[in-house]
Amino acid sequence: MTKPALVIGMPSKGRLQENAFAFFARAGMSIHQPRGARDYRGAVAGMPDIEIAFLSASEIAGELQRGAVHFGVTGADLIHEALPDPASKVEMLAPLGFGHANVVVAVPEAWIDVHEMADIEEVAADFRHAKQRRLRVATKYVNLTRRFFKQHGIADYRIVESLGATEGAPAAGTAELIVDITTTGSTLAANALKVIENGTILKSEAHLVAALNADWSEAAREIARQVLARIHGEEEARAKREMRIYGPVTLDAALLGEIEAQGGEWLAVENHTPILLAPKSAIAPLSDLLIARGAQRVLVGQPEYAFSAENPLFDRLTGALGTKRAAA
Repeated sequence: MTKPALVIGMPSKGRLQENAFAFFARAGMSIHQPRGARDYRGAVAGMPDIEIAFLSASEIAGELQRGAVHFGVTGADLIHEALPDPASKVEMLAPLGFGHANVVVAVPEAWIDVHEMADIEEVAADFRHAKQRRLRVATKYVNLTRRFFKQHGIADYRIVESLGATEGAPAAGTAELIVDITTTGSTLAANALKVIENGTILKSEAHLVAALNADWSEAAREIARQVLARIHGEEEARAKREMRIYGPVTLDAALLGEIEAQGGEWLAVENHTPILLAPKSAIAPLSDLLIARGAQRVLVGQPEYAFSAENPLFDRLTGALGTKRAAA
């Protein structure tokens, strides 16, 4: 059996897998499992040199670190938890627009005088004095917690590794506070916990991550270039809009300069109709500007893809691999 040129680690189940499948499908790369949902190997339609390895979300970070997969789809929280120095092992190529959650420090709502990390340092000192033991922090994020607490000068505590529902630890009496991941904060509130003001350790999101230690052969790089071109094309289309301008507008240097200042890009003139590509956030101010300069109508549409000769994701990958080789 021929070894695949490129291996992508993908979540094996759940919402992350569903979202990853949908993202790749939008980028023109439909993923399928030839032998059914229980199969731990998959493929990308029309791209036979790619193998999909279905792994648990935590396993993907480890396989990226070892270089056993070329790309992985996983949360930034798991990368930063599993890898003490992520930049030396992986390149975080692109956020994928799903899997949003924050890793936070949460304390009981009854702690009315605790608002920030400096207050926890005081609580830890008082706790040691009154209870003759260290403050307990329940978490699955042991490394993130240690690094964050060290940044804030907090040392007098003990980590209790959580195997179940972390948010229940204070009520159960197994810990005084927690570090956990949350999306809306509703579960924390239901357990009478609050996030402290400067207690957000990491704002996480699913990312496409490249393994710097993988076997980046010429074949692997070429397939990676194709994959990243498609992902960038989908990413551009998601973030930008096509603007068609109708009316007596002269695209002189001054107007083009103002358009570029807001992130807009002049594309072409089609049947006397100027066409621009601009960030979604700039559509309203650019429309106001164009109407003030003579446009009668500005029609806005979302392209399905926005491919270009530039491939910034692949450039980032090759740059990271070059840096890794130079440091070796």
